[in-house]
Amino acid sequence: MSNNQNIRVVITGVGLTAPNANNLKELRDALLNQKSGITQMEVRYMGKVAVGNCHFDENLYQKKKMRRRGTRAGSISIYCAHEALKDSGLSMDSLVKDRTGIYLGITEHGNVETENEIYELHKNNLDASLWSHHHNPRTVANTPAGEVSLNMGITGPAYTIGAACAAGNIGIIHGMQMLQLHEVDLALAGGVSESTGTFGIFAGFKSQGALGAHDDPTRASRPLDINRNGIVVSEGGAIFVLERLEDAKKRGAKIYGEIAGYHINSDAVDFVLPDTQRQVECINAAMAKAKITASDIDIVNLHATGTTSGDINECEAVNLIFGQSENTYINCTKGFIGHAMGAAGALELAGNLPSFTDNKIHSCKHIENVDPKCNMKNLVNGEPVEKEVNFILSNSFGMLGINSVLIIKKYIK
Repeated sequence: MSNNQNIRVVITGVGLTAPNANNLKELRDALLNQKSGITQMEVRYMGKVAVGNCHFDENLYQKKKMRRRGTRAGSISIYCAHEALKDSGLSMDSLVKDRTGIYLGITEHGNVETENEIYELHKNNLDASLWSHHHNPRTVANTPAGEVSLNMGITGPAYTIGAACAAGNIGIIHGMQMLQLHEVDLALAGGVSESTGTFGIFAGFKSQGALGAHDDPTRASRPLDINRNGIVVSEGGAIFVLERLEDAKKRGAKIYGEIAGYHINSDAVDFVLPDTQRQVECINAAMAKAKITASDIDIVNLHATGTTSGDINECEAVNLIFGQSENTYINCTKGFIGHAMGAAGALELAGNLPSFTDNKIHSCKHIENVDPKCNMKNLVNGEPVEKEVNFILSNSFGMLGINSVLIIKKYIK
C-alpha cells in the first residue's frame, strides 16, 4: 500500500431514509424487531405492486420551490446529507465548504422524469410546449449530488457514481479514497435511489420473471427462501460523514467504525447473471487489503436480492470462503426494505453498524423454507444473535457484472 492508502478513514455520521425508518435508531430497531417497510402501490399499466417507499419530510431541509424544481432522488439526498451532518456533531457553519466532497452512488437517474413527462405528453395530444423547462437539470446524472451542493452551499467536488446496485458501497469507497488523497477534508458519501418513481423498472423485472410478489406485501421480498419469486423495488438513501481518523480524533467525534478493506471488480460474463468466482475474488481481495482472514469476519451481510440465480451464486461464493468459519454469521436486509438499488449497500451497512456497540447481529427477515442451495452455517434467521462484533463485511453486486465489497472494523481507542 502507498502512504496515502495507509491513512485511516472513519465514519462519524449517518443520515438515512428507508422504507421502515428515517434515522439509524429507527432502522436498527426495525431490523432487530422484524419490522418490514414493504407495502403496495398502484403502478400505471401494472396495477398493485409490492414496493418499498420512504416517508420522510421532504421540506425539513428544503424549500418547497426548490423541491418542485428538483427530483425525488435529490430530496432524499438532501435529507440524508443534513441528517448525517447533524449526527456527526458538525454544523453547516463549521464546514470548510470547498474542502468538502459529495460522492453518491446511484443505479439509474433521469428515467423517472422522462417517463412522467412522456406520459403527460401523450395525455395532452403530444403538445411539446408542455414539456418541463426543468427537464435537463433534473435528468443529468450528477443531479442528486448537485442538489445537495446547491442546498448546502458546498463548493467542493459533488458528483454521482453510476455502479448499478453496487453503487452504495462504491460511493463510500470513493469518498474514502478522496480523503486519503487529501483532495477533501470531509466526505458526504453513500448511495441514493428514487427507483419506485418509474414504472419501467417494475415492468423490466416483471418481463424477466424477477419481480417479487405476494398477497401479503411484507412477504414479497423473501431472499434465500425456496419460494422466493423476485425483487421488491424500493427507494431510499444512506449518506455517511467520512473523515480521516486524525481529524475525527482532534474534534472528539464519535466514531461508528473504520473502513478496513474494500474491493471492486467486474464479472465480464453477462448483462444480469452473476459470477461466483468473480465474487469470491472480490471478497478475498477486500480481506487481503484489510489484512485479515475469513475467521476474523463476524458478520457477512449478503446482497441477497431474492432472485434464484443471484441468491444461489452469492451463497456459493460465501460458503467457499466462510463455510469453515465458526466465527462468521450471515445475515441479509432486503427482506425488510426491498431492494433500494443504488442505496442498498449503504443502507444495509448502516443497519449493521450498531452491532459494534450493542453486540447483536440482526436476523434476515424470517425465512420460512431456506433454499437448500442457500443454506449456510451460522445463517441468522428469525432472532438476533448476541455476539461481540469486530468486523463487518458487506456485499453489493450489480448488473453488468459490477461487484463491490466493503469491510468495516470496530474502532478501539
